[in-house]
Amino acid sequence: MAPRLSEYYKNEVVSALREQFGYENIMQVPRVEKIVVNIGMGEALTDANALDRAADDVANITGQKPVITRAKRSIAQFRLREGNPIGVFTTLRGARMYEFLDRLVTAALPRVRDFQGLNRNAFDGRGNYSLGLREQIIFPEIEYDRIDKVRGLQVTIVTTAKNDEEGRRLLELMGMPFQRT
Repeated sequence: MAPRLSEYYKNEVVSALREQFGYENIMQVPRVEKIVVNIGMGEALTDANALDRAADDVANITGQKPVITRAKRSIAQFRLREGNPIGVFTTLRGARMYEFLDRLVTAALPRVRDFQGLNRNAFDGRGNYSLGLREQIIFPEIEYDRIDKVRGLQVTIVTTAKNDEEGRRLLELMGMPFQRT
């Protein structure tokens, strides 16, 4: 069975975007291509278990095993050597991507303290959106009693939109709570 947000995109969002931007072909309509969830950890250099715990958190949040990222070059000031593990990330596509986006919008973001909405200007010029979350505990999948440390994570939503206006409208129609201007 297709995720709820996927069905909503096909039935509601596509027609609204075609009407607003005048797309002739349904394949011109922007869509969410992938979502990347990333945790960068400088502390992994001193605490080897921190990386495993962060990987477990990302796996619980996304439902997919993350990949360990390694340093591309050495930086002496940070005591960093090329090849050292410094973070974890996972790329979501298809049904898992829609499920994660649905949980982010409906369950996780409303749990952020003093939430005023997402920044409308965090687009990259090509319709892709990035947001940083300060705590992984806003996700219902994370058990508060079992975490060792509160970690932030970055979520990047990659769309097929040609510009920020199209990407913003796509995400607005899919339920992203942007700040009012």
